[in-house]
Amino acid sequence: MPRHPSEYGNLLRELIAEHKVTCWLVNTGWTGGPYGTGNRMPIKATRALLAAALDGSLNAAEFRLDENFGLEVPVSVPDVDSAILDPRSTWADKDAYDAQAKKLVAMFINNFAKFASHVGQDVREAGPKG
Repeated sequence: MPRHPSEYGNLLRELIAEHKVTCWLVNTGWTGGPYGTGNRMPIKATRALLAAALDGSLNAAEFRLDENFGLEVPVSVPDVDSAILDPRSTWADKDAYDAQAKKLVAMFINNFAKFASHVGQDVREAGPKG
């Protein structure tokens, strides 16, 4: 990709707005702890989340705001254990979750710093605050 990543990001944002596309971020990785402690996300939950996104029913769900990243997260989805939708609740060690979430937010902020001057204020304000 020969252009600066911000150009591709802005193009994607424009296309999403132009075509009125709803975008979803689905965790297909780990739940219940870090790699080696937690478990892979259940395929049944992933399928149910994708089905709800594709059939439009996810649009009608109740959402909460994730305190770390500011993302809107559904509170419940049919055929999905609600605990999965609140990752902290799946970790036995809540302090370890909080520490890992804080570390991940810091990593995101540090990485994004190199792109911040190439995006608008609205994008800069949309990310985690740390």
